[in-house]
Amino acid sequence: MNDLKILLTGGAGFLGKALVNEILSPDAPVPCGLLRIFDRNRYTGPADERIEMVQADIQDRQALIDACQGIDAVIHAAAIVDWGTHPESEVYAVNYEGTCRVVEACRTAGVKFLIYTGSLDAIYTGKSMTGIDESVPYPASHPNMYCKSKALAEKAVMEANSDALMTCVLRPADIYGPADPFHIGSLIDMAKSGFYVRLGDGTAHSQHVFVGNMAHAHLQVLQALVTGNMTPAGKAYFITDGVSSNFFKFFDAIIEGAGYRIRPKNLWIPKKIAYSIGACAEFIALLARPFVRYNPKFSRFAVMYTCADFTFKPEKAQKDFGFRPKYSHEEAFEMTVKYYRESISHQQSQNG
Repeated sequence: MNDLKILLTGGAGFLGKALVNEILSPDAPVPCGLLRIFDRNRYTGPADERIEMVQADIQDRQALIDACQGIDAVIHAAAIVDWGTHPESEVYAVNYEGTCRVVEACRTAGVKFLIYTGSLDAIYTGKSMTGIDESVPYPASHPNMYCKSKALAEKAVMEANSDALMTCVLRPADIYGPADPFHIGSLIDMAKSGFYVRLGDGTAHSQHVFVGNMAHAHLQVLQALVTGNMTPAGKAYFITDGVSSNFFKFFDAIIEGAGYRIRPKNLWIPKKIAYSIGACAEFIALLARPFVRYNPKFSRFAVMYTCADFTFKPEKAQKDFGFRPKYSHEEAFEMTVKYYRESISHQQSQNG
């Protein structure tokens, strides 16, 4: 393979920064001669002479077309990850319409490969799903706009697959790692408050993937396509790097490993009670809407998502394009814990 020219959308985000690190790594599965980062936020990671920055919005059609000029492969990771805190119109515009614009820009500029970061939520029904594989269909209706927008975007990417533009969709399990903006920060805030609450009874299982391994998966499937393995073209794949576990028990180990105390030690809110609290929080937000727009994080969807089983079989990615985690669970855990340990030390030094 010659050095590829890669466009990465969402390169300033959580997964995006990990993708930058893996793309520019000396042991990357594909060699990169140019990495053009497309994001409305400025990239603040390590400098590299191969990096170009395009600061623009994913809804800007012409900016996307211009950014795709001379590019061999696009990794499209830009999205709003949302469980009810953004207006539905914004989620739809960014996640679905933005993806359609990326597909159009790839075709217009003659890009050969498009790897899209999909989502497990695209096939989530709102009920327990255990041991599923990629043959599971999209649900007739989705629990919220985020799930619907990711499903529509996945379909658009797979339907765009052709000899001229080869596409693939990767659906990550719950992503975690250093600077996790979705889960760890909120759980640390609970630990700091001295009132740490979990939902359910601890028996529900879900799956996770370290952010570095998810980034590595994008490059492994790109390598397969670039080197003539057409098996992944036009398909979607589940990606995980470990066995299933309870959502809260999985993150408890990280919180405690980082040096925070969990108190009470074993407080769980039963699913039915938590669901009722979520419904009340949503009702209060609805009453307040004429005066202020407020979307509670504690919602019925959050309860369903953390209290229901959501597990899948990862063998297809292993078989079709040789997905293997780059980082072991022990390495991923230590890297994550170290980040939050150092955050504590930094905060303590600032506070004197």
